Amino acid sequence: MIERNITKIAENVYWVGARDWNRRLFDALISLPKGTAYNAYLIMSRNGKALIDTVNPGFEKELEEKIRSLTSPEEIDYVIMNHAEPDHAGAIPHMLRVAPKAKLVTTSRGEKMARVFYNVPQERIKVVGENETISLGDKTLRFIEAPMLHWPETMFTYLEEDKILFPCDFFGSHLAGGVYSDEVEDLLVHAQRYWGEIMMPFRAMAQKALQKIANLEVRIIAPSHGPIHRKPELILNAYNRWAAGETRPKATIAYVSMWNSTDAIVRQMAETLATEGIELAFHNLAMTDVGDLAKDLVDSRAIVLGAPTVLGGAHPLAVYTTYLFKALRPPTRFAVLLSSYGWGGGAIKHIQELLGQFKIEVVGTLEINGPPTEENMRQIVNIGRALAKKIREEA
Repeated sequence: MIERNITKIAENVYWVGARDWNRRLFDALISLPKGTAYNAYLIMSRNGKALIDTVNPGFEKELEEKIRSLTSPEEIDYVIMNHAEPDHAGAIPHMLRVAPKAKLVTTSRGEKMARVFYNVPQERIKVVGENETISLGDKTLRFIEAPMLHWPETMFTYLEEDKILFPCDFFGSHLAGGVYSDEVEDLLVHAQRYWGEIMMPFRAMAQKALQKIANLEVRIIAPSHGPIHRKPELILNAYNRWAAGETRPKATIAYVSMWNSTDAIVRQMAETLATEGIELAFHNLAMTDVGDLAKDLVDSRAIVLGAPTVLGGAHPLAVYTTYLFKALRPPTRFAVLLSSYGWGGGAIKHIQELLGQFKIEVVGTLEINGPPTEENMRQIVNIGRALAKKIREEA
């Protein structure tokens, strides 16, 4: 049933969230070319009602109106805070006002966040722990702690009778459109981008969470961003691959060039790798989308970073990319660093200092003065062949 933009996903379980078609930036960092959705779910049972997650600030009235079309908010017994970030918890103060008897359900870490960020009084908070349950009569909520996915207080909620997992950000995607993921043709592209931007730094915690839910019977995964997974094996298989750090015979090339010298050697590297049968993702940092770069790092075995020298160090866009690379912690095993300079070098040394103790094997470096010579191009070919060999041997 879809009516008043409400989706019934199981008996007495409804999507009552909001779609933000016009949002184009998240965290002042992540671009949202397809907007996003703030998914909230209302569960109505014989002896109780629960709202799982809320919506981003600015969508409070929309959430309330959808709930009112199904039941009176005054009848809500619990508001579940799976995650305290404002895009999911921002409407908690509003909902606790219109649902005066409702308790906010959260983890012990979430309790402090609820008080600090949303001024929820202590007496209205119910703290739950691992595998604790709340009965709503003929529906039972079970809570699974999932710290650092991607904040420390995060938990999943599992609706036992309907076999629905509500994992908040986990298994999500930034898409405003699409009700069910099997109806979205390129869903995994968006899901991989989302993983790379948000979950990839926490692969170890993701593996632990996946182990926790491995023995659950899950018919539906209802995340708090993007489409609902009514065929959950597709996203589960992808998350298991990404969490394990599985890569492809693929190299991500990220570069910036000022007067075409770096561009020339980077393109020669791309031609060499392509000839060697390596899959390529090519990103000019002056115009690339950070989300697309993060997506490609999810399954790349190598990165080629190209940057000219600017005032004795790497170009600022390359510095930013190096920092982002370290922060996202991709499973990338190999690197090649390429640079050019006019009157003074230093970019490669700068990048190596920025990488610090990051566990990656630098297969080769080349820093040239001015436009590349034929000898420089031969050097690039040799480095490219060495990198391709490493990539293939890693399989």
